Amino acid sequence: MAAIVATPGPGASLPPDKLLPKGDVEKTEEELEEDEPDETLSERLWGLTAERIWSAAGATFDLSLFVAQKNVQVSRTALWIGTPSFMILVLPVLFETEKLQMEQQQQLQQRQILLGPNRAVRRNARGSTFTSWKDLDCYCSI
Repeated sequence: MAAIVATPGPGASLPPDKLLPKGDVEKTEEELEEDEPDETLSERLWGLTAERIWSAAGATFDLSLFVAQKNVQVSRTALWIGTPSFMILVLPVLFETEKLQMEQQQQLQQRQILLGPNRAVRRNARGSTFTSWKDLDCYCSI
């Protein structure tokens, strides 16, 4: 007797395992390993050292990133502390020296107005202005 196999109609779908042909398509792990070519010595050494190189490069990158972040933090802190300290400690000294220079310049201008330009500039060792050569205390013999 012949076996009657029921075939599905045109609208029915088949399960996926029946759609794919079965045969020598599936290979065992041993067959897959046999198909791969053997590694050469250089490929094997590269495979062994590549991981070490990549890990060393990654560690170096991580370290440099950490150092850069710490440098930024330290410079921010130094700038935060240094700027107000400069303003409190140094700027008053600068302002006072500028004020002193301005006062000296005004005094020089007043002397120039009162005594004339030549007399206000000439000074002897004591700091006083001289009017003639006779007023200078000179210990040299002529």
